[in-house]
Amino acid sequence: MRLLTLISISFSFFAGAVSSSELNQLNYLTEQYPPYNYQQEDGVIQGIAVDVLTAASEHVDSPVSLDMIKVQPWPRAYRSALIKPDTVLFSTTRTQLREHIFQWAGPISSTRIVVLAKRERNITINQTISLAQYRIGVIRDDVGEQLLLELGVPRDSMIESSVPDTLASQLVKDRIDLWAYEENVAKWWLKKGGYNTDEYEVVYVLREGELYFAFNLEVDQQMVSQLQKGLDAIKKTNQQGGVSRYQQILDKYR
Repeated sequence: MRLLTLISISFSFFAGAVSSSELNQLNYLTEQYPPYNYQQEDGVIQGIAVDVLTAASEHVDSPVSLDMIKVQPWPRAYRSALIKPDTVLFSTTRTQLREHIFQWAGPISSTRIVVLAKRERNITINQTISLAQYRIGVIRDDVGEQLLLELGVPRDSMIESSVPDTLASQLVKDRIDLWAYEENVAKWWLKKGGYNTDEYEVVYVLREGELYFAFNLEVDQQMVSQLQKGLDAIKKTNQQGGVSRYQQILDKYR
C-alpha cells in the first residue's frame, strides 16, 4: 500500500512538471518563407511570424529566443512537426485537411494562396480542371500542393521542389507554366532574383486564409493556450490607445 502511495505521489509530481512546461522548452521549425519567416545571409532569423513569436512568448514570461528556431526545407520541417512530440511549425496555413493533425495558436497573419503566371503568356483559368493542362510548380507538402490535390489536379501536372527560389527561376525560364504558392512569398522570391514582379499575375486563387503556429498533437494543451494568450495580448492596443505591438511588427515589414 505504501509503495502504491509513493508511485501515486511520484506520478503526480511528474505530471505537474509536464503541465508546467514552458514555451522555451519546445523546438521551433520554420522555412524560408519571407516576409513571414526567413534567414538572412548572415544567419539571423527574422520575419513577421518570428517577431510575433518572440513578442508573444515574452509577454507570458516564457521567452523563445532566436537560437531555438531552426530553418529547414518545408517537407522536412513538416514531417518533423507531425512525428516529434516537442515541435512547433510555422508559418502554417490552417486548412480543413490539417485541422486535426496539429494544435493551433494564432492567427499570425492573413494569407492568400494563388497560382501565378507570366502576364505575357495570357493564361486564363476559368475552372479548376483547366489547371491540369499546365506544368505547375509546387513545394512538396506545401499548402499549394495540397489544395491542388483537393481540387482534383493530378500529381502528374505538378513539378515538385523543396526550395522556392528554384521554382521562381523555373517560372522565369518557362520550365514551368504556373506556380502555386503564397502570393506575398512568391513575389518576394521573384524580386530577390532580380525579376520585375509586375510581369507576373495571379490567374487563380486557391485559398484565402490565415497563418498559424502548428503544434504537434502531443504538446501539452496548456502550452498552446499559453502562446495564444500572448498572441491575444500583443494584438491589443496599449492603455494610451497607441498602436499595438502586433501592428508595429506588421508595419516593420511593409
